[in-house]
Amino acid sequence: MDLNKISAIDGSVQEVIQVEEKVFGVEYNEDLVHQLITAYRAGGRAGTKAQKSRSNVAGGGAKPWRQKGTGRARAGTSRSPIWRKGGVTFAAQPRNFAQKLNKKMYQKGLCCILSQLVKSGRLAAIEMIEISEPKTKELAQKIQSIGIAGATLITATDVKSLRLASRNLPDFNVVTERNMDPVTLVKAKKIFITEDAIRQIEGGAK
Repeated sequence: MDLNKISAIDGSVQEVIQVEEKVFGVEYNEDLVHQLITAYRAGGRAGTKAQKSRSNVAGGGAKPWRQKGTGRARAGTSRSPIWRKGGVTFAAQPRNFAQKLNKKMYQKGLCCILSQLVKSGRLAAIEMIEISEPKTKELAQKIQSIGIAGATLITATDVKSLRLASRNLPDFNVVTERNMDPVTLVKAKKIFITEDAIRQIEGGAK
């Protein structure tokens, strides 16, 4: 299938490149994409919340008062959950929220997202953007002249000058093909991807 490739100088369509149908032209599977995004976001949860139950709170070994004859409710420990400084009922413990997702399912889900982006006109190929030095001002002027402000750029490898220059641009994001994730793809208003990155994605989908 065909995909427009725009110039990194003026933003015009430079040429039309061929991309594989099995990556950029697959049928959209909403259930798979939902499962993919859910698993990705779940894997990002820290799961470090921890509270102390009555067995974890220090002290409370002695019975506060005798069982009978005081007129007060019986109590066996001062670390009961109903006492001040006591333990927590059903105390939260550290846990792992990661969900298992097969590699083929992950790759298929990414292909579904990429294909939907192509169909909706939100994805296009682009020449590699080059800047003389890692300066935010220079990169901002460059993307404004091309007309790709507010977009996400996917590159084949990590380009240090682009990465450093883009850190202070709230409406422009640079990621590598290896580090792209489903949430970034879905949330991006527009995505531009270099031809080298496209070939890497196609190679990984085999």
